[in-house]
Amino acid sequence: MREEAVTVKLGLYQEKHYYALMNFFLPEEQKKFTGMPENALPLALEDPDRTPVVILSEDNPVGFFVLHIGSEIFPFTNNPDAVLLRAFSINHGEQGKGYAKQAMLLLAGFVKTLHPDKKEIILAVNAKNTSAKSLYLKTGFRDNGQEREGSRGMQHILHMNLS
Repeated sequence: MREEAVTVKLGLYQEKHYYALMNFFLPEEQKKFTGMPENALPLALEDPDRTPVVILSEDNPVGFFVLHIGSEIFPFTNNPDAVLLRAFSINHGEQGKGYAKQAMLLLAGFVKTLHPDKKEIILAVNAKNTSAKSLYLKTGFRDNGQEREGSRGMQHILHMNLS
């Protein structure tokens, strides 16, 4: 059986996405590893250093994340030319369809368009979240061995070079 082609776009958050994002569902075992859109979106809308991004399939929001720049990312990196990817999630009913992988493959180009001056994307992934770490490593991130203690345990800091 042939796998269906996945069509995914990354787009800046718009008000029309609000209802879908506020109704995202993740099981408890996934919630402990990410910020939910209902919490991350209001923070991003209040902070000019945070950009809320929607993962779209057929113009329907299937995923969400925030791109964060500025001094608040320094607990994760000392690189002022980095963009922190945070609160990445795919709505539970949409998981397993390839949306996360496609979104990650589009990420570098999207970030370069928004922040042409930035040199890398970083993210923190919980050491226990092996499936997410595997996805990130398969889609261009690298593990340089950098770790930090997060609120829910040890986190690996992964890097994607933009130059």
